Amino acid sequence: MPRSSGADPVLLVHPVAKLASRFPLVDLPVDCSRLNLLPLLAADYHISATIAGLSVTVFSLTYMVSAPIFGYLSDRIGRRRVLICSLITFAVANLLTASAAGLPWLLAVRLLAGAAAAGVSPSIYALVSGAAPPERRATRLALVVSGLLVSLAFGASTGALAGACLGWASVFVVLAALSLLLVWLNSRVWPCDGEPREVSRAHAPHPLSAVVLARRLTPTVVWSTGLYGVYTYLGAGLVAAGFSIGQTAQAIMFYGCGAIAGVLIGGHVADRLGVKFTTSASLAGLCACFLLLRLALDTGMLVEPALGVSSAVAQLFFPAQQAGLANDFPDQRGTALAWNNSALFFGILLGSLVGGEAVAVGNFGANLTISASIVLIGCIINGFAVPGPAALRAGRTKDPR
Repeated sequence: MPRSSGADPVLLVHPVAKLASRFPLVDLPVDCSRLNLLPLLAADYHISATIAGLSVTVFSLTYMVSAPIFGYLSDRIGRRRVLICSLITFAVANLLTASAAGLPWLLAVRLLAGAAAAGVSPSIYALVSGAAPPERRATRLALVVSGLLVSLAFGASTGALAGACLGWASVFVVLAALSLLLVWLNSRVWPCDGEPREVSRAHAPHPLSAVVLARRLTPTVVWSTGLYGVYTYLGAGLVAAGFSIGQTAQAIMFYGCGAIAGVLIGGHVADRLGVKFTTSASLAGLCACFLLLRLALDTGMLVEPALGVSSAVAQLFFPAQQAGLANDFPDQRGTALAWNNSALFFGILLGSLVGGEAVAVGNFGANLTISASIVLIGCIINGFAVPGPAALRAGRTKDPR
């Protein structure tokens, strides 16, 4: 029998998800570099920071490739099973990281950690979307994602302080301990999975489902490319505009607060006005916000509010997109949401490349213009890729929960 408190598991999982989100290496592997541990790793192993950064690259690429595999397994053998096993493996990987004797061993265990982390977030998203009422699905997903975004504000500073005071290995030991705590919390929040289910021929995925899923994920790739093309180089852009280190930190705080507000608002808006409206409004609004942000940087006026609004408008997209995928693929939620995470990280990689070229050839202002153009293209693609309100209502009436 499941060990459950009887309360709504979606509401119970919010603090769990927020605690999980303190682990930048679980939910947002690209934030590992922002923990400021790379210089400590480089000094300890007597290598350059660039070479130490390979640990981030290995983790991120492994996560991106592994997420769909674990998503498929969660649909077949149970999302709770995959989540618990992934958290245990992640704890082991972090303990091994803390004891890594050299760079090859470090890269090997970060590969293991990336694979384990790939089973965590998609499983939580699938569990939440499956437990939530269809008319509140985006709102509940937004609560979970908000925990992840809190890590943007607190994870980096906490990790950097702990690494500086206690050594970088201590950070990974703490991550391992917290992962085991999450094993206990999630085992109590979520009911036990049933027996692994076989996919009969009658219920097997339609042969065109892969094409349909690829079409639905394209807006995520384009959105994250445009957004992270700017965010990756935001600090450098602010410094180039004459901001001091303190002013840059304050501006990024505005950005983080805007992101948290945006994702919560996006969930409510998607539940009330529909997925397609919310995602299209986010993409179109982000295009306008990037252009306004460039104007603010050029004039030196209202830069912080422009950053906060831009971030809020951008984050309307993600919970709406997640809810749309959960509605469109009710029998394959784990797979669809895992592919959405992979699409997100693929877009992050593309954004860092595109943004880097834009800054190298032009400047941060040119990067903003190019990124605005990218998200505008995404808005057009979104109009064709996402089902309209009628199709969404039809999907909800057929939702097996």
